[in-house]
Amino acid sequence: MNNYNPELGVENENGLRAFTTLHEFLEEDGWFPQQLPDKYVYRMGFSGHHGQTVCYAQIRVDLEQFLFYVIAPVKAPEEMRPTVAEFITRANYGLRIGNFEMDWDDGEVRYKSSIDFEGEILTPGLIRMAIYPAVQTMDRYLPGLMGVLYGGQTPVQAIAEIEGNRVT
Repeated sequence: MNNYNPELGVENENGLRAFTTLHEFLEEDGWFPQQLPDKYVYRMGFSGHHGQTVCYAQIRVDLEQFLFYVIAPVKAPEEMRPTVAEFITRANYGLRIGNFEMDWDDGEVRYKSSIDFEGEILTPGLIRMAIYPAVQTMDRYLPGLMGVLYGGQTPVQAIAEIEGNRVT
């Protein structure tokens, strides 16, 4: 694995060490990561109870940040984006780790979890605590997203069905 990429113009020892740690964790934990060319990013799949998602694990070597994205298996059509925005806003309220995001231009919905480890060592335990809540949260809310997109549910109905009485 090449830890220095002259095109990216970075050589941050702690960030590079974190990228190596991330790779080792993903391999050992059975994620089968594929590094994206010329990037400090791994792509992998996750099969949850409610669907399959694509995940991206990124180390911002220069900033010493770890970002983990779980991409929903469907995109929101343009006419549904305001409704999906309401759904993810309601879902985000009270979440303690991470948040949902939507790209308004193409309708991609994703869940993001991140850690700023500047000046600290990124450990496998910290990686695990960022990754698993993210995939579990996407899997938990995916039926609600699908219900809003294709099942005629309102965001309020979908969130109530998922959360019941949420304790924050």
